[in-house]
Amino acid sequence: MEFTIDATSNKARACTIKTAHSTIQTPVFMPVGTQGTVKALDANDMLELGAKIILGNTYHLYLRPGSKIVKKFGGLHGFSKFPNSFLTDSGGFQAFSLSSNSKPDENGIMFKSHIDGSRHYFTPKSVLDTQYDLNSDIMMILDDLVALPNTQERIAKSIERTTKWAKEAIEYHMEQKANGIGVHQNIFAIIQGGTDKNFRKQSAEQLCALTDFDGFAIGGLSVGEPNADMYETVEWTTQFMPQDKPRYLMGVGTPEDLIENIERGVDMFDCVMPTRNARNGTLFTTFGRLNIKKADYKEDMTPIDEACDCYTCKNFSKAYLNHLYRAKEITYFRLGSIHNIHYYLSLMKEARTAILNDNWDEFKKDFYAKRSK
Repeated sequence: MEFTIDATSNKARACTIKTAHSTIQTPVFMPVGTQGTVKALDANDMLELGAKIILGNTYHLYLRPGSKIVKKFGGLHGFSKFPNSFLTDSGGFQAFSLSSNSKPDENGIMFKSHIDGSRHYFTPKSVLDTQYDLNSDIMMILDDLVALPNTQERIAKSIERTTKWAKEAIEYHMEQKANGIGVHQNIFAIIQGGTDKNFRKQSAEQLCALTDFDGFAIGGLSVGEPNADMYETVEWTTQFMPQDKPRYLMGVGTPEDLIENIERGVDMFDCVMPTRNARNGTLFTTFGRLNIKKADYKEDMTPIDEACDCYTCKNFSKAYLNHLYRAKEITYFRLGSIHNIHYYLSLMKEARTAILNDNWDEFKKDFYAKRSK
């Protein structure tokens, strides 16, 4: 991986990340392709949208179709036909979100498959082995994520385990690279600690001292805490992260969340929000959210967003999309998802331009002004 900082505007950063499969300009939003596909869209759609990196999930791909099958097709790139970069999550979040079926211990996470109830055990090494098969460009390590709020004891245990697993993971990855495995794959550690400043500082300092990591993520946020706490935690944590490596905030979030956290020095984001909201009838626009289900749009000839040049807005009216949604036509899922992802990717391009021009404050003010109309 090559990483360069192209410009800053206050704490906001415009950077370039080069992997084996694409050149990624930040700030970047990574559409979520949990099963090796962004829901309702294919590789051609993602290329048309200009996506340089999407996120796949180790937990889900391990269970189905199995990483060995993906490997036979040349990894995720050959299997999905998306030629640009993939980042794969480790499965730690799924262990958290499916907590009724999983149990962490000092060495890993035991869980039951949500598909057939079979038992499996993830370790720091095993999740990397799966990701080697997937051939993702960026591999996330196994971490111990906890819900918020939580006890001091449980958060302290989370940090202890996450650091222990990070050391095991980076040592194993360096050994594998020496043996010719995962040579072009990169590995990120995940900072934990809830919203407690001392815990976040402790986790960040422990992990960032492991200098062989290619980048660092802030995990364990957007899991139930107030937005203000999330923003404060990110602002506090980034000061302990290296300047010369990518910073990734996991699982976040709304357009407002992206803007607020870019301002706090974050480079990379992912979230299911644009596609999930599209499927449920909520579309993001320059002027805020729009509920396409409303009867108000049954005869509306205008596009979703007059300021948008996506395929959906250039070709279809709110009335047509309202009809498709009400008729439960699958085409709506594709058209709605195209628009929402286009909106997110375009917002990141606009944010980058503002940083390059060193007018971040003006850009942010304009962003909120349009949404308050």
